[in-house]
Amino acid sequence: QMADPFLYDTGKRSQYGCLGHEVQIEHIKAYVCRPSFFTDKAVIVIHDIFGWLFPDIRYIVDLIASHGYITICPDFFKGTEPWKTTDHWADFADWMKDHDPMKVDKEADVVLKYLKEQCDAKKIGIVGFSWGGMAVHHLMLKNPQLTAGVSLYGIIRDSEERYNLLNPTFFIFGEKDHTISYDQITLLEEKLKQYCKVAYKIKVYPGQVHGFAQLKPEDMKPDDKPYIEEARKDMIDWIKIFI
Repeated sequence: QMADPFLYDTGKRSQYGCLGHEVQIEHIKAYVCRPSFFTDKAVIVIHDIFGWLFPDIRYIVDLIASHGYITICPDFFKGTEPWKTTDHWADFADWMKDHDPMKVDKEADVVLKYLKEQCDAKKIGIVGFSWGGMAVHHLMLKNPQLTAGVSLYGIIRDSEERYNLLNPTFFIFGEKDHTISYDQITLLEEKLKQYCKVAYKIKVYPGQVHGFAQLKPEDMKPDDKPYIEEARKDMIDWIKIFI
């Protein structure tokens, strides 16, 4: 059996009462949370392998909305099954073939159109976690409509074209993430310095494992809490600078 690369038990989480609502946009369902006042600023949140229904990701959507953004988490798996804690890691590579984080362009376009036409959004940012972090990295290379991005512990590997970002992008990593080696982060830094013509930032948070930044407060361990809160504040500050 392969080791679980996420080092957290997604089954032992506290429940979460969401503040937003679900909508249907063309062929995609999405979870939306709006601030109490009008804004023309929006943020797309891309879920991890556990999908758009996962309570942690909805908590993040609500958190970003509380800072004054129309925030939306679309189902980038288009109704197909997300990864489940009962699935076997030996099957993960096959599952990933059918859930490619670099094939999200069509869905992103549908959501961007909805935000612009139905929500009057003028500036749109994007944040993503793990699988979603890879999708954000990809979209920040491809879609100029996205004003700024935050990619959390998702990295596009083995591709020479992954450094020419179109708009400001912030990469967040955990020091103890054993799905992303320190060498990969160093390479990203070196190559961005070389090729990237827009603002970027890379930050590694001490002692943190993969998936650390999306935990709800009651699920945080006391030693990790300051780093989780710092990462989330950094994420929101980056969005506030550009959007």
